[in-house]
Amino acid sequence: MDRRKLIAELNAYAARFPGEATKALRFREFVECHPDCFERHCLPGHVTASAWIVDRRGIRVLLTHHRKLGRWLQPGGHSDGEPDSLAVALREAREETGLELVARSARPMDIDIHEIPPRGKEPAHRHYDLRFALTARSDAYRVSEESHDLAWVGLDVLETFTGEDSILRMRSKWLAGR
Repeated sequence: MDRRKLIAELNAYAARFPGEATKALRFREFVECHPDCFERHCLPGHVTASAWIVDRRGIRVLLTHHRKLGRWLQPGGHSDGEPDSLAVALREAREETGLELVARSARPMDIDIHEIPPRGKEPAHRHYDLRFALTARSDAYRVSEESHDLAWVGLDVLETFTGEDSILRMRSKWLAGR
């Protein structure tokens, strides 16, 4: 799988967000060391992509109450061999919400490396997640089997749904126009 585009994206991300350069370097080193980084079987982790879905006015974000993790998060999922992370974010967001979505940029607005707890035969591992800003063309979502619920949440009340640092960081970036 061609990892060059992702490595270039991570280098550009580090330049745009110098305060996150160490995280971008850890992400890049993982990608460089694991030719199968886009596959679920790659352990200790794998590349995932997710979506910061905003409404047409840009004042609400769509969160999913994740069935497996039991928390309010942004929609997203596994690359399953696809090296185009924006395409993965769009695919996963459409599958999980039923919404017609438009990418705000081909560049990730955020990256995150987070632990996934063990579940059944699956050991604990890390998700190396690229997050992309998407706009929904309508408000009419549908809840998929991957979620308990979905909710449009005003950016001003986001903390009532989640205290996840990475989600609050995405809000800050969104509001700053980055």
